Amino acid sequence: MKYKAYSKEIWDRINTALDYALAKDAEPVAAFDADGTLWDIDLGETFFQYQIDNKLVSLPANAWEHYQDLKKQDPTAAYLWLAQINNGQKLETVHQWADAAVKSVAPVPVFEEQRKIIELFKSKGVKVYIITASVKWAVEPGAKLLGLGADAVIGVETNLENGHVTKTQKGVVTYQMGKVEALLEFTGGKKPFFASGNTMGDFQLLNSATSLAMAVSAANQDDRLFKTENDLLKIAEQKAWLHHRFI
Repeated sequence: MKYKAYSKEIWDRINTALDYALAKDAEPVAAFDADGTLWDIDLGETFFQYQIDNKLVSLPANAWEHYQDLKKQDPTAAYLWLAQINNGQKLETVHQWADAAVKSVAPVPVFEEQRKIIELFKSKGVKVYIITASVKWAVEPGAKLLGLGADAVIGVETNLENGHVTKTQKGVVTYQMGKVEALLEFTGGKKPFFASGNTMGDFQLLNSATSLAMAVSAANQDDRLFKTENDLLKIAEQKAWLHHRFI
């Protein structure tokens, strides 16, 4: 699919915010949500489907239904569960599965305009982070496509024991305010000068940006994400944030 490019006004505001940030800090921080913000696919759920299809982990009957029900009750518990199902697996093995899952949906539909922003930021010394409510290990291969390392990905994960995944939660669940809390922990309290996301789950992250926030959207009206993306776009308009529909 061909996605709409950013307007000159959007690029002008991004460059102005970048110049302002660099004038105050040699290494400012920028933060992006992952799924639906950097690419038009959910890599976390792609990984889950790959695990189901290949029977890689022990799962309840109707695993998708179980996940969706859990998500309705408590999204943070659902996102954590997607990491916990890897309990007992070598992290090295989980990484191999994640790479294979991304290859299974190649080419990943990356939003090229977001890639351009990240390349611009990196060229100027900005520290770029991807903050996702998906399992960190599932998103790391996507980060590689944008020239970012695994250390740039902040996501849901569990503690390791002798190189094996456990069920014990590691850090906060990176959803809503958890995204901001996790980012500040990584940056030593430094807030992002720029933040971008696509759903209401990213609102707090965008609201934490000191200079510029950008809401993006690519969901069709019949997509389950359309309402939450549209709600964020409305808030972006009210707050004079940048906002863009890719389709």
